[in-house]
Amino acid sequence: MSIQITIRNVPREVRDELAARAARRGQSMQEYLRHEIQRMASAPTSEDLLEKIRQRKSRTGTRIEPADVLAARDADRR
Repeated sequence: MSIQITIRNVPREVRDELAARAARRGQSMQEYLRHEIQRMASAPTSEDLLEKIRQRKSRTGTRIEPADVLAARDADRR
């Protein structure tokens, strides 16, 4: 069963940009927005992702110092 969603008071500039993006993909705005909403819903939010990272860090007890990360990054540049 599909559900209908209505969004009111969308600024004209936003609507125009969304319509242009849909057109560039050869889609109707409805198709474009449905795809984007599904994409958004399938990906974790940044808050969820950060919480998952915090939980993993607390379970493992590991900590990498920023200087070590930068040194590892710079080692590949030499």
